[in-house]
Amino acid sequence: MINFNVPPYTGKEMDYIRQAVESQKICGDGQFTRKCNEWIEEKTKTRKCLLTTSCTHATELAALLSDIQPGDEVIMPAYTFVSTADAFVLRGAVPVFVDIRPDTMNLDETLIEGAITEKTKAIVPVHYAGVACEMDTIMDIAKRHGLVVIEDAAQGIMSSYKGKALGTFGEFGCFSFHETKNYSMGEGGALLIREEKDIEEAEIIREKGTNRSKYFRGQIDKYTWVNYGSSYLPSDMNAAYLYAQLEMAEEINDARMACWNRYYKNLTPLMEAGKIGLPVVPDGCVHNAHMFYIKTADLEERTRLIAFLKKNDIMAVFHYIPLHTAPAGQRFGRFHGQDIHTTKESERLLRLPMYYRLKVDVVDGICDKIKEFYQ
Repeated sequence: MINFNVPPYTGKEMDYIRQAVESQKICGDGQFTRKCNEWIEEKTKTRKCLLTTSCTHATELAALLSDIQPGDEVIMPAYTFVSTADAFVLRGAVPVFVDIRPDTMNLDETLIEGAITEKTKAIVPVHYAGVACEMDTIMDIAKRHGLVVIEDAAQGIMSSYKGKALGTFGEFGCFSFHETKNYSMGEGGALLIREEKDIEEAEIIREKGTNRSKYFRGQIDKYTWVNYGSSYLPSDMNAAYLYAQLEMAEEINDARMACWNRYYKNLTPLMEAGKIGLPVVPDGCVHNAHMFYIKTADLEERTRLIAFLKKNDIMAVFHYIPLHTAPAGQRFGRFHGQDIHTTKESERLLRLPMYYRLKVDVVDGICDKIKEFYQ
């Protein structure tokens, strides 16, 4: 069976976990947590990175730092994971879903302004498959209307827009290091902070509402409870697992990109014949080969193709059920405008196996089976 996903593993993970254990500092903000934070800060040129227990928690932190209040509205695509909305629903805010672009599956930036009301507080662009949203337009809208931008860059590490790393445009950016991501710590994430003024508050909220971070830097002689907060610190053992991959980030990225390009080249004839759709990467966007997907004619064809591939020991899967169609989405949020593309395109999309150490000859075999289906 060709799995859809295999978590990345470089071979150094267990050595680094052992080092963390032997240091007798395995809770949050140990040596490997700091190494990961510093690596991300250097790679993305963000002002501050704070590793978290998940991208969900990074987004919750961003919602707290943005002072999201009950009744506030937050604009986002309906085609995203539940965490994008959950972080704001927990604050009592209303997710306002807008339609997506059929080319990138990202929110349609031309629909944002029409969804803004006097209650709108933030825009949450989701960089689907590591391909950037149209950030120039989004940042201009946010500036003119005084809105916070929180980037859901869960799939976006190593991707960029016009030379700038995803997650660094808005006031806050959120990465995921879940086992399905390009770099993994099992469960984990990171909050990227653009402004110096937000760093201390972020450290306090992340540390259960205490100024413990200042204590460990020697800035105060004891720490205490100074604000509301929670525990968003991952174990240093998890960070050790992640750091082994960050050290090899370029190699992992290159290997994934080779598979992505192989898929695209092999399947281009089917696209040219009008049988399938392939991913679109707009000019100015550098993606990270987070996923490779095709688009079938419709839901019925996709269902048949999934079954055909499974019969041939290939696991291929669909993705999100649009949030505005889910029970919680209907309860907590609303869809602005028409759902022209979100549901239709989501029902066509099929993700193919993609992971570090996937062999290009295996990619060729998968493509051969897809061609066989369409013959």
